[in-house]
Amino acid sequence: MNILALDSLDLAALVASRVCHDVISPVGAIVNGLEVLEEDKDEGMREFALDLIRKSAKAASARLQFCRLAFGAAGSAGAAIDTGDAEKVARGLFADDRTQLNWTAPRVFMAKNKVKLALNLCLIAAACIPRGGVMNVTIDGEGDDARMSVSVKGPNLKLASHVADLLEGRSESGTVDAHGIQPFFTGMVARSCGMAVQVTATSEEVILTAAPEANAKEVA
Repeated sequence: MNILALDSLDLAALVASRVCHDVISPVGAIVNGLEVLEEDKDEGMREFALDLIRKSAKAASARLQFCRLAFGAAGSAGAAIDTGDAEKVARGLFADDRTQLNWTAPRVFMAKNKVKLALNLCLIAAACIPRGGVMNVTIDGEGDDARMSVSVKGPNLKLASHVADLLEGRSESGTVDAHGIQPFFTGMVARSCGMAVQVTATSEEVILTAAPEANAKEVA
């Protein structure tokens, strides 16, 4: 298994590609809806187009707000982020008719990278339930003692085989593409704040936990 080493330009390019991939679908739907409004005079079709534009604009906004906290700077270096803001963007992205989000965490200001870690763990977990399900997010403790857990259950539950290795900064091929950059980035964020991520996957549940590295080693 090869240790991955990306320079800053490659990392930025791959993360940008991932963000664009997440946003391009609802933005494309907005463009399609506007084209229908311009070309079709049928009232039924125009109402359908307006509904499509409303829903797609809401989805694009939710994804951008989430990505701003999960990938962006979201404040100056060393800034803290309100965990309530993290919950808000997570609910905007994940909580819908298919997915139930249970968020259990004190509302506190937490180090920026720890909030980014929690949100990125949510992204990995959400990818395990393509048809929806239940996502449980728990954050305990504050400061250096903070730890977090994201678990998911649902139909067609599956954790991609490369995720655990990429979280540790390793890849069988020695490379990573835009599809794999998010778990790799998550591992980088975890290490930057002295935390280790552990993955437990069964046929019924996937659990991602992050704890201070010393504590994680003691448990292991």
